[in-house]
Amino acid sequence: MLRPAQLAAVIFLTVSGGPYGLEPLLLYGGNNAILLLLVVPLLWDLPTIFTVMELNSMMPLNGGYYQWVKQGLGLRWAFYEGWWTWLYTFVDLAIYPVLFVEYASFFFPAIAAYKLPICWAIIWGGAWLNIRGIVPVGKAAVVLGVVVVLPFAILAGMALWHSPVGHLWQLPRPAGGMSLSAIGMGLYTVMWNFLGWDNATTYAEEVDHPVRSYLWSLGAAFLLIFVLYFVTVLVALHAGVDVVTLQEVGFPVLGTVIGGWWLGALLSLGGMASALGLFSAVMLSVSRMPKAMADDRLLPPVLSREHRRYETPWISILCCAVVVSLLVIWTFEDLLIIDITLYGTALFLEFIALIILRIKAPQWERPFRIPLGIPGLCIMTLLPLIVFGVAFSGALMAGQNNQPLLFSVIALISGEVVWQGIRRIHHPANKI
Repeated sequence: MLRPAQLAAVIFLTVSGGPYGLEPLLLYGGNNAILLLLVVPLLWDLPTIFTVMELNSMMPLNGGYYQWVKQGLGLRWAFYEGWWTWLYTFVDLAIYPVLFVEYASFFFPAIAAYKLPICWAIIWGGAWLNIRGIVPVGKAAVVLGVVVVLPFAILAGMALWHSPVGHLWQLPRPAGGMSLSAIGMGLYTVMWNFLGWDNATTYAEEVDHPVRSYLWSLGAAFLLIFVLYFVTVLVALHAGVDVVTLQEVGFPVLGTVIGGWWLGALLSLGGMASALGLFSAVMLSVSRMPKAMADDRLLPPVLSREHRRYETPWISILCCAVVVSLLVIWTFEDLLIIDITLYGTALFLEFIALIILRIKAPQWERPFRIPLGIPGLCIMTLLPLIVFGVAFSGALMAGQNNQPLLFSVIALISGEVVWQGIRRIHHPANKI
């Protein structure tokens, strides 16, 4: 069973893995980066976290959000939820081994020539760790989380030491004139770096005292992530580092500006640890989803098969590793758009399930209950939808982003195509 501290570490790595990936925010947002960083958690994350807390306290089951949507909206919408999440997570997983190689190039500039073998080694190493069980993943997450957080703590301390007292914490004056496309891509960047709170619920039955543990761990992880992001972006804005170089090289270049080569090296090690931790934590989440869907005969039953010794869905884990091994080709910007578009659509179903279950099952025990009535929940649901709509509109304005948007739309439509195929397979004997 996963303990609260281990769960908090896994959630931290599932959602964040540190500020790595926030670098484009300074390019798109400039001085407005802080404003975007403050707005998105309030309008995008807190409604999501509250929804996850209430629904998970009602149904702390393996499969998490799939089970919530099934209870609230029925099997068909639950299939869409699981299918869309499965697709975006495959694309998501593919980026982390690539990020590992990019941060490792700080030490070994020629490592890019061996990108594919290294990526495959990370993919199958992560699969092996997941097959061994949730506890090894949790223990690894604690160690990797420390390796990720420590360099940024040193970075903030060094920046404060080299700056006049109080200067570092002065908020930069917001700049005007941002285009809608820059706002959209800035929002996508922050949203992606705060993505995945519901993913951490797919293994709820494998957590010690799940209701209490999730309440504590979600709050602790959110606080750590927000503070880490805020301080890092503030340091970057005051350091005067070139934002184009920052996007191309990553936060290690900020470390070299603030503290020298050794701090850049520490941040590179943190980036490598972040990529490993994110991959293992996200694979832990996504590998439980096919099993829950296979139990409902929505995917082949072989995906439900558990390892004889470790009692993990090893066939599902291996299938994830195979697909991800074929997908290590996406650019970071494409990943942002595909992830947020598919994830945002699936997240909307969870908000709807929350409202429907309040209406259909008011008598169900809710150890955590959002202190809002139905009208309040509807307003709360509109907040992340507004953020999503602005980001999507901005991405449409940026012409180079049309291809990933088209891919996202096709992926969404594929849910209905596959659902119709499942109905035809089961119709002769058992209609679903």
